[in-house]
Amino acid sequence: MLGMAAFAPSGIITLTTDFGLEDPFVGVMKGRILARFAAARIVDLTHAVPAQRPLEAGFWLSRCFAYFPAGTVHVAVVDPGVGTARAILCTVVAGHALLAPDNGLLGAVAACHGDAETVDVASERLGSLGVQRVSATFHGRDIFAPLAAELASGRCTPQSLGHRRTAPLAERATAGQATGRSVRAGILTGSVVTVDHFGNLITDIEAQHLAPLEAREVCIAGRTLSLRRTYAEGRPGELMALVNSFDVLEIAERDGSAALTLGVGRGATVTVG
Repeated sequence: MLGMAAFAPSGIITLTTDFGLEDPFVGVMKGRILARFAAARIVDLTHAVPAQRPLEAGFWLSRCFAYFPAGTVHVAVVDPGVGTARAILCTVVAGHALLAPDNGLLGAVAACHGDAETVDVASERLGSLGVQRVSATFHGRDIFAPLAAELASGRCTPQSLGHRRTAPLAERATAGQATGRSVRAGILTGSVVTVDHFGNLITDIEAQHLAPLEAREVCIAGRTLSLRRTYAEGRPGELMALVNSFDVLEIAERDGSAALTLGVGRGATVTVG
């Protein structure tokens, strides 16, 4: 397990959840981390993942984790199956440790990084780390936060948490979520994964998949759009497609909201050809 052995904790922990900020859930998770590891540096990646959409959380995590120093522990809790027999995973990639439920959330990371190694966290290991009195509805507080603190402090290692998983991590689609890209007859088909604060429609079509295509017309919701390099290249109110800062295709409207104008959102089909 050379990849896992290379993890050297930096003391940084990121949090990605669908908890929102109206309730105390995020604050309680931070409190639980700090109670175990007072020197932890905690970064909120996002708590605005739509409820019960692990694949969307996985998309953002796969695109963002590498911007942090190696040795960061990334906790992602979007967990419709909380309290069930679903496993808890620790994946190590490029010197980072990622903790998440086994519900497809880490599938995007594994798909993009062939060197990712994953451990199924053993229940008996939780007990040895003092993880007790686990509720059936808040594993973010009772399991993920303590594990993150132990990993970030260096008191435990990813490989010590359980048994290495040899089967690949699949992206398990749930209702209304993107199901991946496909290419047929020179047409690349993908889906809208998320909608950002500006109403931009962010897809699962990566820039590297656009390069081989001769035609560069992007179609969504019955509209055909041209590819632009920047938002400013469009006229005010113009719909356009461009490769965004996370190297995926995005549908935008100059000075407006593409989501509102097109009347579509997550799961909408996008074709390029």
